[in-house]
Amino acid sequence: MQNIIIKPIGIIHTPYKTPKDIPIQGIFKNNIEGFLSLNEKYCEGLKDLEAYSHAILIYHFDRSQKEDLISKPFLENEEHGIFAIRSPHRPNHIGLSIVKIKKIIENKVYFTEVDMLDKTPLIDIKPFVKQFDNRENVVSGWVDKHFTNGNIPDRVIL
Repeated sequence: MQNIIIKPIGIIHTPYKTPKDIPIQGIFKNNIEGFLSLNEKYCEGLKDLEAYSHAILIYHFDRSQKEDLISKPFLENEEHGIFAIRSPHRPNHIGLSIVKIKKIIENKVYFTEVDMLDKTPLIDIKPFVKQFDNRENVVSGWVDKHFTNGNIPDRVIL
């Protein structure tokens, strides 16, 4: 198999300096604002993004120093396979977040629903398209039990 080379297209700036401050998903602290600074040579690619309410940010978990195939997620103390959780300690250290776009000014995209560390390398931006990205009858495996009766859990349950 051949190596893949991915270059950052920008940097994500957030108020989160340590992982312990970050919510399990940005939607649970939806008023926190961050912004991304896109490298100047990619600015033309932002054309028409302001017409979308949300975007998908793909980024590199650059501060993860390990690779796990089995790990404990934030929501519980039971181990699960890495592909059944969203841990940063994965084989390629790639993260994905859906954010709410607030405004775009030149090479900066301001957004809320932040759940990544400050100065995270940005790999790509994709528009969130409800006609493509929403699904019906979704089952979320082991996560579903933590959201019964409208419950919103807070990190690890011990």
